[in-house]
Amino acid sequence: MNYFQHYLVDEFAEDYQEGHITRREALKLIAGVTGSILLADSILAGCTPAAEAVATMTSTSIAGPAIPSMTATADQPTPAATMGAAKPASDLAIEAADIQFSGNDTTILAHLARPTGEGPFPVVLVCHENRGLTAHIKDVADRFAIAGYVALAVDLLSRQGGTSALASDQVPGALGNTPPDQFVQDFQDGWRYLKSQAYAKTEQTGMVGFCFGGGVTWLMATRMPELRAAVPFYGPNPPLEDVPKIQAAVLAMYGALDQRIDQGIPAIERAMTDNHKVFEKVVYPNADHAFFNDTGTRYNPQAAQDAWIRTLDWFRKYLNQ
Repeated sequence: MNYFQHYLVDEFAEDYQEGHITRREALKLIAGVTGSILLADSILAGCTPAAEAVATMTSTSIAGPAIPSMTATADQPTPAATMGAAKPASDLAIEAADIQFSGNDTTILAHLARPTGEGPFPVVLVCHENRGLTAHIKDVADRFAIAGYVALAVDLLSRQGGTSALASDQVPGALGNTPPDQFVQDFQDGWRYLKSQAYAKTEQTGMVGFCFGGGVTWLMATRMPELRAAVPFYGPNPPLEDVPKIQAAVLAMYGALDQRIDQGIPAIERAMTDNHKVFEKVVYPNADHAFFNDTGTRYNPQAAQDAWIRTLDWFRKYLNQ
């Protein structure tokens, strides 16, 4: 398995263990990535759902070691209850639509949002989670347009007819069985498409991604020297040997409860520092994986709002120069 497949398998096993999905759902999702129901079954054999673990501890009166808490590298999130769903407050009019453009070997589907007017405006590439190009990710792209950017959210399942052409439980497997180089190609094709649009200032391009998309954002930073800034949200690290190729200023977002992803923080921080890259991280207390997704069960409004403000500040600093 490649590292995106490992990431997806580990995520579904963790979701099952934490009680977010049933064993049946986990088996189907993992088998979709690995191509083997037997392998999926063996992976889940070592996972005990949290509810069962608690019941076992209660009945045997055995307590395991406490898990140490992670110290946040950010101040407490700024309360922003009136903002709602981390959306920016702005009267800037935008144009937003689902589009198609010619890729290297196929027609690429995407959602494009931009401010009205001639521009040109800086560009933000947006990468979706392992659920594909959903309404939530399109909404995120729209938020960037409201903030003054040309936002392009590419559907990495374009060759399969797009996210909407697949059942929701088929999407992660389809992504897991796509070569990572294809993700890079599709976003590079999207960037080249924007180069032909007068309203896009492609020499000032950043990228953001969430979960699986955070991993793609890290990968793009190692493969696309034109990126000036990148903000991966709780995504898996890229191959550390490729870190020297990164030209973008990277702001990495994490939730302190997301221990599986957070285990990789020391390695990527060390690699970025050793290679003299611009890097900052923010770890939000009491926030879990996918804390930014306002349609999910782990949405944390305070962390999401603070992360949104920091993301805009980061892009303003490194793109609006």
